[in-house]
Amino acid sequence: MFKTIKRFINWTGDYKKRLYIGFVYSFFVSLFAAVSVMLGAYSLMLVVQDLRGEVKLSNGNIWLLLGLMILFVLLRFLFSYLRAKTQESVGYEIAAQERMEIGNILKRVPLGYFRKNNTGDISATITTQLTFMELLGLKMLDIIVNGYINVFVVIICLAFFNIPIALISLGGVLLSGVFIKILNRFSEKTSPVVHDAQEKMTKATIEYLRGMSVVKSFGMTGASVKSVKEAYKKSRKVNIRGEIQFAPITALHLFALKLASTGIVWFASLMVLNAQGPVQFADFFGIPVMMVIFSFSLFAHVESVNDSAHVLGLIDSTLNNLENLKNTEFIDSNGKDVSIDSYDIAFENVTFSYEDIQVIKDLTLKIPQGKTTAIVGPSGSGKTTLCNLIARFYDVDRGRITVGNHDIREFTCDSLLSNISMVFQNVYLFHDTVRNNIKFGKADATEDEIIEAAKKARCHDFIMELPCGYDTKIGEMGSSLSGGEKQRISIARAILKDAPIIILDEATASIDPENEYLIQSALSELTREKTIIIIAHRLATIENADQIVVLEEGRIVQNGRHEQLINEQGVYRKFLDIRMEAENWAI
Repeated sequence: MFKTIKRFINWTGDYKKRLYIGFVYSFFVSLFAAVSVMLGAYSLMLVVQDLRGEVKLSNGNIWLLLGLMILFVLLRFLFSYLRAKTQESVGYEIAAQERMEIGNILKRVPLGYFRKNNTGDISATITTQLTFMELLGLKMLDIIVNGYINVFVVIICLAFFNIPIALISLGGVLLSGVFIKILNRFSEKTSPVVHDAQEKMTKATIEYLRGMSVVKSFGMTGASVKSVKEAYKKSRKVNIRGEIQFAPITALHLFALKLASTGIVWFASLMVLNAQGPVQFADFFGIPVMMVIFSFSLFAHVESVNDSAHVLGLIDSTLNNLENLKNTEFIDSNGKDVSIDSYDIAFENVTFSYEDIQVIKDLTLKIPQGKTTAIVGPSGSGKTTLCNLIARFYDVDRGRITVGNHDIREFTCDSLLSNISMVFQNVYLFHDTVRNNIKFGKADATEDEIIEAAKKARCHDFIMELPCGYDTKIGEMGSSLSGGEKQRISIARAILKDAPIIILDEATASIDPENEYLIQSALSELTREKTIIIIAHRLATIENADQIVVLEEGRIVQNGRHEQLINEQGVYRKFLDIRMEAENWAI
């Protein structure tokens, strides 16, 4: 248990000092609470002695006692407020900081990381598990640490009045601690299983929601929901089984504390019964009453530790997942911020595989600065992979890629990608305003620059027709816009970035003729005087390229201009014939 608490405190990093200050405040909260009870018991003893005629309580004494009790109660709540102010926000602050740190980490990992690690699991760690840490983690730490601070402060106070009762209290706490340790061991074993069930549940839910259109269109609701139901059933089963396992140990923990409370009442009663004579009875009366009062409140904070001990296992498991994420190897760990003044791109004997599947095979290619290079080839030939390698989304297995005569492995990801703008076939827009989606290309862009980029991308007119213009919030992934509109906003984003290298991956595929014309005009603005790499299937897009690279099974089988390749027997000629047949096809 205390090992996990130490890990949690270390996890808070720079906020650790605030936790320790909070623990000091908790000590004073407990001290003033105990002193208030002792002062109350002392006052009751004086009242009894006054009734018996042994002492005379004056109005001054009464007001003094009342004032002291009010003072200690106020001090207790003051330090309780200071503790809350110091500690309560730490969970939210560190969780926000962790999310930003993990976001920066995930930007620097190879895309292969997301092939090996399920995005549902990553999402669960960043959202569900970190939310659990910020909402419950710190509260559990507060219950355990401050709970034990409270009980030990009271035990120390009791020891000044009666050693046996202090020992009974300490014995109850130590015995309950044994059961808490057993409970914590159970939690360590079950928490990874619970987390695994939660991650599978998140994964199944995300997959089901993302595929909702397919589910509805094929009428396979029953079959598709099966995996979701199984994930939910497993989560329920795992959680119920855990509660059943914890119940007996929790009961023993509470039994140990209740037994100690009973022992305190029993011993305090003996003190009263064994008091001899009226004077001794009056002297002893306040102490037993104080002990009885403490017996009801002494273990209140420690009793709830059983729930916290259960949660500690989940905290431990979450910390493991966070450490695994944060210890991920960066693709640019040895990179530097490199500035370049030329933008030639060269592949030198490059080989690349997705795990065991070789996609690029000993490929050598030069892409001149300021020229347009079109990459064509059948599906699976390695076209998109080639572009991903230029952007260093993956590292090559053998060979090297250079930009401006620098191996791209010399760059940090940010310094490399600052030279590259990419426009994809499947556009991703954020659930935000149109302005912020365009501004994503340049964070410090002015309003005039944003509007100018939108005009060049041929999207200013339709943006102004939206309900709030540039302040219109578009749906998740741009769901409230048409495919052509989304594509033009993504081009505006790239125009605003104004990078010297442009990669277009099927940017005009699956677009209607009207939008295609507008997008082609927007692309002309984007690509002016740039180094351009185009992946396309349409003849109109590639026939004017300075060079056309034809790929087949990860190798370059042809390279030249359209006028040259059209007269050669080979893949390019076959590719064009197939395209012509497809365009002339009719029902």
